[in-house]
Amino acid sequence: MPSPGVAAVDRALSILAAFEDAPEPMTLAELARRTKMYKSTLLRLMTSLQEFGYLVQLADGRYHLGPTPFRLGAVYQRSNNLHDRVMPLLRQLVADGAESPSFHVRHDARRRLCVFRVDSRHSTLDRVEAGALLPLDRGAAGRVILAFDGEEGEAYDEIREGCIAVSFGERDPDCAGLACPVFGPGGKCVGALSLSGPKPRFTRDTIKAMSSLLLKTAIRLTRTLGGPTDLLDGAVAASVDDARPARRARR
Repeated sequence: MPSPGVAAVDRALSILAAFEDAPEPMTLAELARRTKMYKSTLLRLMTSLQEFGYLVQLADGRYHLGPTPFRLGAVYQRSNNLHDRVMPLLRQLVADGAESPSFHVRHDARRRLCVFRVDSRHSTLDRVEAGALLPLDRGAAGRVILAFDGEEGEAYDEIREGCIAVSFGERDPDCAGLACPVFGPGGKCVGALSLSGPKPRFTRDTIKAMSSLLLKTAIRLTRTLGGPTDLLDGAVAASVDDARPARRARR
């Protein structure tokens, strides 16, 4: 479906989006392959992006993001104040011995954005970084976001009921994760808190202990954001009485 916006702006933004999952600066030819644009078109658009600091050209001729996206990200963090609310809670989870915590929000119809991440104290970690775009339909955090955005299906009904999703090897065959929702005003799910790490450390007992920690942290963050905690309170109470492991998403 064609975009209702301005074609030149759409193309310029597509160029910036091409850098989202690029581990290294890219040549003009690589950008042309990723964006499916002619090199002549790319060069015209990239001249404007460079002028405003969105792109820079390195000494070897390759292109990379410039300083402007970083400054806009800093403005975003200052304006929504999420950083000061979320990061202390993630650090506390690490201090309590949990796996690496992250906070994810929905990015678009298919992807979620890892907004904040703190590595655990373990020597081996999973590969998730703040700013990473990850699939919505794979991984505990994505499934939580889908569930509380109304996705249909028995698996999503179970997540809505228990407020916890657990995944094993969905994105990385050697890793596992668990996640729960965070609510804002009006009970809207504003994101998902998650814990992730190597699969062998996700045993029945550690899942149960970490689920309790995660739910209690989600309650604190939900209160800070002005959301209702009744669903999360009920999930914490149920976890105390339930000797079974947390419900799992697809293995």
